[in-house]
Amino acid sequence: MKDSQNDLIRCDCTVIHEDAVQTVRSHMPNDEDLFDLAEFFKVFGDTTRIKILSALSSSELCVCDLAVLLNMTQSAVSHQLRLLKQARLVKYRKAGKIVYYSLDDAHVGTILAQGHQHLTEELRQYSNR
Repeated sequence: MKDSQNDLIRCDCTVIHEDAVQTVRSHMPNDEDLFDLAEFFKVFGDTTRIKILSALSSSELCVCDLAVLLNMTQSAVSHQLRLLKQARLVKYRKAGKIVYYSLDDAHVGTILAQGHQHLTEELRQYSNR
């Protein structure tokens, strides 16, 4: 909402529940951790990376397999895997000349599964209205 001077209307009141504000403030992560968390979730903001993570949640795969599965070039898949590796979402192992990728740990699969569950749950709630 805007007032007559085209400025955003904001709350100018004093704190109402100071104890609640102090409790929440004491539990808030520091700004650096919040920045890192925001950067972490940005990695999930790309459909291709989500497809790669979803595929790797089912099976360890090499770049060639991922490229065929996603109908992409190996170069494009490698670029996305590099970003996922930097974010510590995937890891790799070498077997001769072949590099196999997998999710870094169970937390990554849990994040994907919970996000998907949240979305499908939300869709069911809206369709039942």
